[in-house]
Amino acid sequence: MVEIINGIQQIGIGVQDIKKVFNWYRKHLGFNVLLFKDEAFAKLMARYTNGNAERRDAYLSLNMVGGGGLEIWQFKDRIPAVPKVPIRYGDLGIYAMKIRCKNLFNMHEYLKQLKVVCLSEITISDKHTSSFYFDDPFGNKVQMVEESYYFSSQASKNGGVMGAVIGVSNMESSLEFYKEMLGYTIILYDDIEIVKQNSSNRYRKVILKQERNIVGGFGDLLGPTQLELIQLLDSVPVKIFKDRLWGDLGYIHLCFDVHGMASIREKASQLNNPFTVDSANSFDMGDAAGHFSYIEDPDGTLIELVETHKVPILKSLGLFLNLKKRNPRKTLPKWLVKSLGLNKVKRDL
Repeated sequence: MVEIINGIQQIGIGVQDIKKVFNWYRKHLGFNVLLFKDEAFAKLMARYTNGNAERRDAYLSLNMVGGGGLEIWQFKDRIPAVPKVPIRYGDLGIYAMKIRCKNLFNMHEYLKQLKVVCLSEITISDKHTSSFYFDDPFGNKVQMVEESYYFSSQASKNGGVMGAVIGVSNMESSLEFYKEMLGYTIILYDDIEIVKQNSSNRYRKVILKQERNIVGGFGDLLGPTQLELIQLLDSVPVKIFKDRLWGDLGYIHLCFDVHGMASIREKASQLNNPFTVDSANSFDMGDAAGHFSYIEDPDGTLIELVETHKVPILKSLGLFLNLKKRNPRKTLPKWLVKSLGLNKVKRDL
């Protein structure tokens, strides 16, 4: 069976008020296509929720400029826990999501007018992509990254998710994992820098991208991706989710759209990185269906893999797209993928 990584499907965010988070990202960052919303018990994730099958709400929103979406996730019967200590740059886990943006200066000015907190200056470098950071109103770090790729022209000043900033404890073992498991074979940047906000601790930063030789399904919508791995060199990092549950506040996983789950499962086992969660033949999230699995990177950061079988085009008319019988090496027609925009939400929920 052919094995294909089509791109980053979404990044999971544990939140306290799912509608409030969706509304902010819809209004200000263009994630206005609500692909599905679902309430259910996360039975298969019990190993990451103290053995309990937690009831939860989940929304998947997209920005049709192009890029991965947001899986906004909220416990129904539990108040999500905040980190016990402030998260430091380089702590183990997903520190920030990367969002593609064609014009950083316009976006920076817009966010300044919104009075978002922790808005950094734009970092312009001849060694790697220009970018800046800010905190969303819910305490999540976001990195806007300059990139010209787009799937479709929209009013939004930015696109979707193009990657993540991930803290690691051993750069070499992490590079091996992301190379072998997910195809991040191209190193865009590798250097030692200084973390000013961490008492001038040194860190090693490596920026990676995939070759994308074969892309199918929603690959054109998801676009090229980028991972930024950070290793602190002068201090000991802590796990961002130390003593907390999957689903608590913050970035809970990074999800890749894939084909050939059986082949990926076998490779993961051979690399001594077996699936920790496997939905086997199929999952059903109300409006969408497929096969999902989880693996952990060397520091326990959760990577979700989803082989999509069905997605809603226009639920009110019973229109769904079945992907199981399509050639996995071919991307879907652009007009068909654009039809996901029929699920656009034009006002606050």
